[in-house]
Amino acid sequence: MNDLAPLLTPEGRALLDEVRGTAPADELAVATRLRRGHPAGLVSAALGQARLRQRAAAKFGAEDAERMFFTPNGVEQSTRASVAAYRAERLRALGVTSVADLCCGIGGDAIALARAGIRVLAVDRDPLTAAAARANADALGLAGLIDVREADVTEVDTASYDAVFVDPARRGGRGRIFDPEAYSPPLSWAVRAALKAPHAALKVAPGIPHEAVPAEAEAEWISDGGDVKEAVLWFGTAPGAVRATLLPGPRTLLGRGLPDPEVRSVGRYLYEPDGAVIRAHLVAEAAEELDGGLIDPTIAYVTADALHATPYATAYEITDRLPFNVKKLKALLREREVGILTVKKRGSAVEPEELRRKALPKPQGRHSVTVFLTRVAGAPTMLLGRPAGRT
Repeated sequence: MNDLAPLLTPEGRALLDEVRGTAPADELAVATRLRRGHPAGLVSAALGQARLRQRAAAKFGAEDAERMFFTPNGVEQSTRASVAAYRAERLRALGVTSVADLCCGIGGDAIALARAGIRVLAVDRDPLTAAAARANADALGLAGLIDVREADVTEVDTASYDAVFVDPARRGGRGRIFDPEAYSPPLSWAVRAALKAPHAALKVAPGIPHEAVPAEAEAEWISDGGDVKEAVLWFGTAPGAVRATLLPGPRTLLGRGLPDPEVRSVGRYLYEPDGAVIRAHLVAEAAEELDGGLIDPTIAYVTADALHATPYATAYEITDRLPFNVKKLKALLREREVGILTVKKRGSAVEPEELRRKALPKPQGRHSVTVFLTRVAGAPTMLLGRPAGRT
């Protein structure tokens, strides 16, 4: 896996076609058979690439992933294709025709930009990663729009480009890096690079503190299918603006600087805001749309007496409200013949799996229930319900 060149030869490509879709349990037998006619190292590289392609299908789709080339870190750190396409479309709508993609990785963002008709300079200092990006541009027929350069991004002149996109490395030897100044390159360098361009987008971790967002930037939190994927700092758009964007869609909730919602008694419906809405601190905006309030001043659950359709939160109909008590919950679940128990928590130290094991040790019933472990007006509480609209 330290050199892609052998896999790009006719023999390597033929092997990749032959091992496509190989199940892990079959790898030994397949490797033994193929080593009779091919170098052992090339067979191992092809099987390793096949594994990476299978993993990458969740992000890139099976059709693209089966044609692309990956590194282990590249699969882990790449942007999901749907998110990259959304970001590329925002840049295209801004009139951007050329982008310097700094820290391009295996080229996922460069591919999305090129497919939006944008010319891309894709830069990465790691030779293997840059080679993968170059191979991917070629494999997907985009080499005419993507120029891959192996270089230190801090030494690249971006003056001739309409926009800069920076995706700093946020993982180190000990895992995820939470301090933006410990990114590689640091956020402060990325901001300076962004301010030199007419437009810029900096990809950062969704947990970035709001106080770390530069005054010149618009901050956007993006979720896909309910999972928060990233935050983006935009330059050259709307300084100080905050938004939460949900994919597919896109559907975007803009911040309006509303005060925290009032706390009110638990009503008939409980709304669980999308993670991007919570990260963007836009629960108040979502609550206003729902004519709702909070169940507790520190908990991001919205309650309301009426059911409202909204893309920004999932609605549950609440049937019971109990003080935290496992025995009472167990008895209630048995009485109602519950066999499927979904446990959600916010503001509780209890682990969902632990509660599920104690409250429903032998699932046998035909009904399902969702239990929210939370606080209501400061008191540990269990709210029981079901997704709104279901019986």
